[in-house]
Amino acid sequence: MPKASLFLLFFIFFFAFFGSYFYSVSPFTLDAHAILVSPSMQHPLGTDRLGRDILARLIEGGKVSLIIGVGSALIASFIGLLLGSIAGYFRGFVDKSFIVLVDLFLTFPTFFLLLALVSYVNASALVLIVIISITGWMTTARLIRSESFKITSQPYIKILNIAKVKKSKVLFKYYAPILAPIFFVSFTFGVGGAILAESGLSFLGLGIVAPQMSWGTILSGGKDVVEIAWWVSFFPGLMIFLVTFALINISNYLQQLTNQKEIQG
Repeated sequence: MPKASLFLLFFIFFFAFFGSYFYSVSPFTLDAHAILVSPSMQHPLGTDRLGRDILARLIEGGKVSLIIGVGSALIASFIGLLLGSIAGYFRGFVDKSFIVLVDLFLTFPTFFLLLALVSYVNASALVLIVIISITGWMTTARLIRSESFKITSQPYIKILNIAKVKKSKVLFKYYAPILAPIFFVSFTFGVGGAILAESGLSFLGLGIVAPQMSWGTILSGGKDVVEIAWWVSFFPGLMIFLVTFALINISNYLQQLTNQKEIQG
């Protein structure tokens, strides 16, 4: 399953970033004579209600969706790693402040917090990366904090503190390698979650603004014609599902490896 998921993920990334070299149809071209054409030899995945080729739009929109997913997950996981490890290492006032900050963010449902933030700014790929990462670091941070508490209780960490080894050196040399598996598991989960969050915002009309496009905006564009042109919403929805499915399988596999190492340890 992990090998199949990795292959599927590699194929989707290749499709999004290199597909235009093999399929040169413009995703922006309007064709009044090809409105809502079903999948055919000329248009393999059909066209939308403005006559634009769905396959070409999936390739172009995939770049934006994947960049948002990977970028926001990377930033959110890094913020969670940084804050969680600092809270678990220093404890005391730092840890209490961390708990207050996390509880403050968790007070608001994540998606509604996303809606509130997006409503005040014009959405773009960069803006969505920042907003999704700001609202998605809490779970990673809590996991990292919990694991950091265990590491801090180890005798060798106490010896390093008594020896007055630089705290930054302790964090990077001794904490980072142990916390890396949790970071990667959180990252893979975060990519799927970020793509779904962007798709949800775009479906509500609060995501990527034209002429930019993402899988979410393409999916949203087909909701009004889904009864007569199923392909407009089906194919972008399928891409979102495949990416999320592959990432969840990879995350589960990484989590199993981490649990096996803990049991062996």
